Amino acid sequence: MIRTVLTIAAIGATLGLAACEQPGPAQRAGQSIDQAGRNLSDAVNPKGPAEKAGRAVDRALGE
Repeated sequence: MIRTVLTIAAIGATLGLAACEQPGPAQRAGQSIDQAGRNLSDAVNPKGPAEKAGRAVDRALGE
């Protein structure tokens, strides 16, 4: 019984991850809003060079 439940859960997780490859329009809009908020934050409170470098790495990795 437990093995069956774990198998179904594993299959569900695999299918769920496979379905999330491309962002939809709502996710892209959310990312744009997040980016605008970060840009506004940078304008109000400028970041130091280390934080700018870290953010550049995050953007390059798509995080």
